Amino acid sequence: MQHPLLSHAGRHLLSRRDFLRWGGTGLGGIALASLLAEQRLTGADAPWRPRIDSRNPYAARPPHFEAKAKRVLMIFCSGAISHIDTFDYKPELIRLHNQPMPGGEGLITGQGMQGNVIKPLWEFKPRGQCGKMVSDLLPDLAELADEMCFIHSMTAKSAAHGPAENQMSTGFILDGFPGIGSWATYALGSECRNLPAFVAIPDPRGVPQTGSRHWAAGFLPAAYQGVAFNADKPIPHLNRPEGVTAGDDRATYDFLKLLNDRHLAENPGDTELAARISAYELAAKMQIAAADVGDFSKESPRTLQAYGVGDANKTKAGFARNCLLARRLLERDVRFVQLFNGAYAMGEGVGNWDGHKYIVDQYKTHAPILDQPAAALLRDLKERGLLKDTLVAFVTEFGRMPTFQKGANGRDHNEKGFTVWLAGAGVKPGFSYGATDDLGYKAVDKITTIYDMHATILHLLGLDHERLTFYNSGIERRLTDVHGHVIKGILA
Repeated sequence: MQHPLLSHAGRHLLSRRDFLRWGGTGLGGIALASLLAEQRLTGADAPWRPRIDSRNPYAARPPHFEAKAKRVLMIFCSGAISHIDTFDYKPELIRLHNQPMPGGEGLITGQGMQGNVIKPLWEFKPRGQCGKMVSDLLPDLAELADEMCFIHSMTAKSAAHGPAENQMSTGFILDGFPGIGSWATYALGSECRNLPAFVAIPDPRGVPQTGSRHWAAGFLPAAYQGVAFNADKPIPHLNRPEGVTAGDDRATYDFLKLLNDRHLAENPGDTELAARISAYELAAKMQIAAADVGDFSKESPRTLQAYGVGDANKTKAGFARNCLLARRLLERDVRFVQLFNGAYAMGEGVGNWDGHKYIVDQYKTHAPILDQPAAALLRDLKERGLLKDTLVAFVTEFGRMPTFQKGANGRDHNEKGFTVWLAGAGVKPGFSYGATDDLGYKAVDKITTIYDMHATILHLLGLDHERLTFYNSGIERRLTDVHGHVIKGILA
């Protein structure tokens, strides 16, 4: 009689002969899988995971090959700044101004029907020795066109802010994945021993739509999450409480370190514990270093004025201080700094670049906040020689439509083609790569993806994006998933 709870295969195992036959096959399969894994892991394209001392997870580690960049600054314009009103000059928009979009009859995007084609809302002019056409919306940044490597054919997977922000910072439209800064510090550690390896600097007005997910560590060890602070809101809880002397503080720290070392030795595989211990030790070092990095009193009046630190516009002055803070972090060899311009707490387009309904009025507010401080930061990096080994990436989550939304005075979301630019270590200055169509609607030449940009940033840090992995839930995870190619055409 057959047992009702046994599978067909299970009934075979009741026989001693079949048990040995099936068991032998299973052992052979295990052996074969082991041999194949060993062969795969010894190849030139094998996954690579850095060897990390859990007691010192921030220790500097060598890259896969010689790096062009030692550190990265990512300037993230939240809300999707319009490429066709800033960096992507399209004369055809002027010719077709206020006419229906050819081939776009009945076109519906994220917020509904599209109206007529609308020309660039600010005049474009040739800039620098390269003659790049850049609009008057950002005149100070426009003057630096000779430093910029424009990618005009960028595309995104989503036209919704949250998923698109996720992809630009983490490579995935879903939540729960590590930010690019976490990947960089996981791979390379940090050459700065008394400041975080990865710092996120939110806008003075608040955080982007997906908030801390931009700088979260995801499934990577918790030590590699970004530390968020800005010039007006320094890292909290670093100073000694009143009534605690320096000697007592030091003695307490030494005793705590003894206990932590013992506990870590008993639990060597506990990455959360290692991260927590490292964070406390780093916090002790930052009691001096963080106060120093945020102290602008030694900066020259010329520098403060160049950034706009004392501007009457309080938001602009706050962003200017954040830009100056970014430079001070980079010159102290912080590995990855993510600087945000724009926040969502104030609503659609009010404190960010999401110009759906009143784009001219909103951009007139946002542009001065970004322009002078960001341009001063780029100039300052160059004057101090930091741009030679710092990669600057100016990004946004997607572009905007060449049309106005029907019944509105603004542009809807457009993930099919937009512009980002890089500057500094390892990229061609005063150079344009790829193109959108004549209306700036869709990438048509040298189409690129966020995966490609991430692969290129890692490449300039000396990292092979296909080999840099972390094993999570049965998958060798990468920043670039299973996609991405280094954009060789922009490399210097």
